[in-house]
Amino acid sequence: MTTRYLACDLGATSGRLMLGTIQDGRLALEELHRFSNGPVKVGTSLHWDIQALFAALRAGLKKAADRKLPVTSISTDSWGVDYILYDDRDRIIEPTFCYRDSRTEQGVRHAQSKVSWEEIYEETGIQFMALNTIYQLAAEAPDRLERAARLLLIGDAFNYYCSGVARHEESLASTTQLYNPRSRAWSDTLLSRLAIPKHLFTPVVPSGTRLGPLQPELAAEVNLPEMEVVASCSHDTGAAVAAVPALGEDWAYLSSGTWSLIGLELAAPVITRESREFSVTNEVGFGGSIRFLKNIVGMWIVEECRREWAQEGRNYDYSTLDRMTAEAKPFVSLINPNDSRFVSPDNMPGKIAAFCRETSQPVPSSPGAMLRCVYESLALLYAMMRDRLEKLTGRQIRQLHIVGGGSKNDLLNQFTANALGVPVLAGPKEATALGNIIVQAIAMGHLTSLKEGREVVRSSVELTAYEPQEEPVWREARERFAELISPRAVGF
Repeated sequence: MTTRYLACDLGATSGRLMLGTIQDGRLALEELHRFSNGPVKVGTSLHWDIQALFAALRAGLKKAADRKLPVTSISTDSWGVDYILYDDRDRIIEPTFCYRDSRTEQGVRHAQSKVSWEEIYEETGIQFMALNTIYQLAAEAPDRLERAARLLLIGDAFNYYCSGVARHEESLASTTQLYNPRSRAWSDTLLSRLAIPKHLFTPVVPSGTRLGPLQPELAAEVNLPEMEVVASCSHDTGAAVAAVPALGEDWAYLSSGTWSLIGLELAAPVITRESREFSVTNEVGFGGSIRFLKNIVGMWIVEECRREWAQEGRNYDYSTLDRMTAEAKPFVSLINPNDSRFVSPDNMPGKIAAFCRETSQPVPSSPGAMLRCVYESLALLYAMMRDRLEKLTGRQIRQLHIVGGGSKNDLLNQFTANALGVPVLAGPKEATALGNIIVQAIAMGHLTSLKEGREVVRSSVELTAYEPQEEPVWREARERFAELISPRAVGF
């Protein structure tokens, strides 16, 4: 039996509409349509162009229709925390803010004047990040909230656009820092204390909920026959973790892309004083599992360096940068990738140089030296986070699975194996789209379980193995890294 599904995968820099075909226990992916995305700067503010993204989705659906192939269902996944407000006539209240907008600083101050950080973490188990939905809503202008009749997170808003059914899917809802993973409901305590209207929030549904058919008007416009709209894992990391091709329980995952998310899959949340002090997060995954993870800045630092160099007329492709990085002298300088300065855009090389000067380290003298500093620091941070996850859960991690775009970065993957001292399996690159489709197939009754879905992934992709090397050198680097960031552990 051959079954086909559409996955709209929205990232903070680009989006894709992917066609997934399951046949003979294997899943094949095809990119039908790719489109650019990114925050639009209006004055000093950063917004998302939601109407342009809807138009891009429609263009992709028309390409799908041109194939004249039967498609079972469609689902959208996206980055977390950002949301769209709708008025009582179901019109979008502009603008839709980007999580990198500076207004979040005001939101943090306002929220923490009403409720303590300890209470927020106890209610939600979510690590502190100024970009979280709770702080964005705390920064909202009162008149916008008064006008709003509904709030939907980005992935859920696209599923609503397709189906006409407004629901919050659990994996995405759990990123807001307004959802309680113990009670599996919105936190009445936080909504009340922060005066956030509860009527804005629709019911929360489990990952893999069928919402209904594609809206007739949309189906007619794009010339597609009827198909089901599914709330798969609406959070891209939730979808990616669903596609981790792992066996047993002694593994951790690293979703490596613009952001790096390293964590474990657990049966229940871990919300303790220690997990709060280590700033570890409890997000919900498929089947009600818990993604116990640390969310840190990842390849964003590299992307921003490359963008800055291009503006200066130095256009480096990734293969050139990889060669320069591999040739650079090791362990000259290290940074704390979780320092808050690295979250915001613009002048990333200058920020790296400033950190090195402030910590009495040599300033990297070339792009290769700068990226060597970033890669080594990321790998060492992954190792530190692995140690903390083990301490908090009592588990021993014997293998790391790297998924997402970063799984193709050979140098960083080898550094990661060296820093952790355990084997690394890299792949699949397209974990988010694969996970989105696997959950759709389960929802539609074409796969029986997540275990079977992961078997399909293992049969469908080629994994690359990395064994630890140079362990004494990396052990010494880990000690140096811990000393470097402990007195200035921003984000820990």
